[in-house]
Amino acid sequence: MTQTVDAQALALELDSARLERREVPPLTNAHAGLSLSEAYAIQEAGIRLRVRRGEQVVGLKMGLTSEAKRKQMNLDSPVYGVLTDRMRVAADGVVRVGEGIHPKIEPEIAFRMKRELSGKVTRDEALDACESVFAAMEILDSRYRDFKYFSLPDVVADNASSALYVLGTAEHPPRAFDLTRLQMTMSVNGEPAHSARSDAISGDPVLSLVQLCELLAQRGQVLPAGSIVLAGAATVAHMLRPGDQVRLHVESLGEVAVSAA
Repeated sequence: MTQTVDAQALALELDSARLERREVPPLTNAHAGLSLSEAYAIQEAGIRLRVRRGEQVVGLKMGLTSEAKRKQMNLDSPVYGVLTDRMRVAADGVVRVGEGIHPKIEPEIAFRMKRELSGKVTRDEALDACESVFAAMEILDSRYRDFKYFSLPDVVADNASSALYVLGTAEHPPRAFDLTRLQMTMSVNGEPAHSARSDAISGDPVLSLVQLCELLAQRGQVLPAGSIVLAGAATVAHMLRPGDQVRLHVESLGEVAVSAA
């Protein structure tokens, strides 16, 4: 498809907003016809800016994979974003709320890939390509005003609202458990805040990998070996506030925690 927007210019706009920690209007306010293809081109241009500053791409995240999250954001299709090494927060580490705009945190399941995946794959092929599975949380932080009322292309262009992520330290063989039936509970300051079963993620977290490969294939891309993949949120996101102590427990996979300051 012929691009009708300047992807580099719009990527710079979103990148500057992120670095300067300021909100901007959704891109579709000025570019009402922005397509998903153009939005992914903006996302890719934004990642190139980060790579030129020394960041390394380490994986991808799926977004809008649960019904709860799609309802929260009033959007209807899964999307993906890119993870870099500098976005990682150590397990039991600290997220500084003031270094973001309006960060939110959500419970996830993550995979580490041992083999490349590409194109249309089956669930078994996706699972066989995984090295391990583990608990994780993602910290979202949209650059758009109020973190609401934007379109699917807006989300994609903004790297699917990616900001930070934290990975559990206990990694497990991907076929050790039924990944569709794991209870997930995210607690805030010692009180359960959000809970769901793992099949809230795409009906099966492994299917997030299948969907991701199909989305990448539309861009002529593959899922590289060694990648970390966040399968998507099981519940709505929690707005982070200084002093929050957030802990995710995933049945059989263990726990992962982070603090907000």
